[in-house]
Amino acid sequence: MPVVWYFDFISPFAWLQWPRIRELAATREVTLRPILFGALLNRLDIKGPAEIPHKREFSYRYVLWRARRAGQPLVFPPTHPFNPLLALRLCIAAGATVATVDAIFDWIWGQGRAADTPEAIAPLAESLGISDLRTALSAPDVKAALQANFEAAMAAGLFGVPTLAIGPDLFWGGDAHEFAMEWLENPSLASDPEMLRVVALPVGASRL
Repeated sequence: MPVVWYFDFISPFAWLQWPRIRELAATREVTLRPILFGALLNRLDIKGPAEIPHKREFSYRYVLWRARRAGQPLVFPPTHPFNPLLALRLCIAAGATVATVDAIFDWIWGQGRAADTPEAIAPLAESLGISDLRTALSAPDVKAALQANFEAAMAAGLFGVPTLAIGPDLFWGGDAHEFAMEWLENPSLASDPEMLRVVALPVGASRL
C-alpha cells in the first residue's frame, strides 16, 4: 500500500512528526511530498492556526510543550508565519530525500533560522549541493513539481498538514501517527463495522 507524507516546512507540527516519519522511511518506502499549506488554505477557504489569534497563542505553547516532553529540539524561526515557498522549492531542487528534508527542517525548527529569502537559505543550499540557488529556485521543473504535489494533495482530499496518506486513507497530524501505524500494520481496521458506520453517519444539522 503506498505511503505518502504531505508536509510544509511552515508547520511546527510537521517538525514534531518528522522523526517518526524518518524512522518509518528507514523500514519502508515513504514518498515525501512537500506542499504549500497556504495554497491549501486558499483552496478550502479556511484559516490556518496561526491566523486565529488565540489559536496561534495556544498552538505555539503546545508545540513547545510537546517538543520538550519528547526531548526534541524546537526553536521558532525569527517570524511565524513566514513564506515557506523558497524552502519548499529548495527541497524539491535538492531531491526531496530524507536527508534533504531533515536538513531543511533542522535549519528552520532545530536551529530557529530564517528560510524566507534567498540570502537566508544560501548556506543551507550550499550544504545540499546547490551553488546556483536562484536558478534552482526558479527552475520550471521545480515549480511544476511543487504544483503537482499540491494537485495530488487536493485529489487525495487533504485538509491540513502534516498528513500521512496510507493508500486512500488520510491521517492528519502527528498525534494521529500511532493510529496510522496500526492502520498500516492491521488492514482489517478498515473493515471494522464501527469504523465503517461512523464514516457514513448522516448529518443532523449544518451551519451552511
